[in-house]
Amino acid sequence: MALKSLPEGAQCESFPCTCAPAHQNNFYTWYVPKTMIQDLIIIGGGPSGINVAISAKKAGLNYLILEKGMVSNSLFNFPVNMTFFSTSLKLEIHNIPFISHRDKPTRSEALEYYRRLIQSQDLKISLYEEVRKMLRADDGIYTIKTSKGQHQTRAICVATGFYDTPVLMNVSGEELPKVKHYYDDPHAYINQNVLVVGAANSACDAALECYRKGANVTMAVRGEEISSRVKYWVKPDIDNRIKEGSITAHFNTTITAIHADRVDLQTPEGPLTIPNDFVLALTGYQPNYPLFEALGLTIGDDDACKPIFNPNTLEATLPNVYIAGVACAGLTTNKLFIENTRDHGEIIMGDILSKR
Repeated sequence: MALKSLPEGAQCESFPCTCAPAHQNNFYTWYVPKTMIQDLIIIGGGPSGINVAISAKKAGLNYLILEKGMVSNSLFNFPVNMTFFSTSLKLEIHNIPFISHRDKPTRSEALEYYRRLIQSQDLKISLYEEVRKMLRADDGIYTIKTSKGQHQTRAICVATGFYDTPVLMNVSGEELPKVKHYYDDPHAYINQNVLVVGAANSACDAALECYRKGANVTMAVRGEEISSRVKYWVKPDIDNRIKEGSITAHFNTTITAIHADRVDLQTPEGPLTIPNDFVLALTGYQPNYPLFEALGLTIGDDDACKPIFNPNTLEATLPNVYIAGVACAGLTTNKLFIENTRDHGEIIMGDILSKR
């Protein structure tokens, strides 16, 4: 790829670019004039943000994705061996084929698919640029302040998902390095005393994988049983391992304190202390509410705490600010998924174009 000089009055978006030898191995190239006003800035570079970006490109809009981490940052935090509940066909965006070895794709296959989408569609994305604040001028132009500078835009789409923000237990010792809110790979827990907190898909997957790698696994479940929403091929497995005693499960149980070598539980039979090396606190995830507040989004006062938006246009209470993807669901994170929000990009483009 040939190196290029920056046009007068333009700035390089720094990652990726070809304006300096140190950067010549990077994938994408684009230049943003310092005075340029985008038609749309998309906050979030996961499946929903990519979906909206492709719709924006097809509509002929000037757009830019701002992603605080890597491409599909939330998916990257999924367990290494995770298999999706949805089929690859239902995860496809804009009818671009998602090829997987089996009917239900794996985490690594999903990461590869969304990476290829960005490259093949030549999408404009700035990685490792965190949005911190949004201001609206009298003329309706928004200024987005980020960790790398600022951008101006006529419209904004918030597509930040929810998996980046774990639900904390708020107990003593949760800050210890042995406490993990994301499960990665069972290899790290061979021959260790592992407490898995939770009863949904992530918790069950972690408990089973760690058990099969030789960990001594205990589960602490706040409810009376394993969640009924656990994947149908996993639930019989976890139920049988608990029934036979291979995995110890304490139901109607909460954690009261975490120590370096033990964990204190409150069980129906009373307080219980167990030896412990690692805590996998897979207690669920939620939208990035501090970001919503910094952007000035209005949040509903019901239990779902959903951002307020027009369901027909996905426009929030702020003019020309839209919500896309699973972020629309607030705390009801089991209602919206990639497969049933794939039309959000077209809905948003329809509203933006109707105002021109």
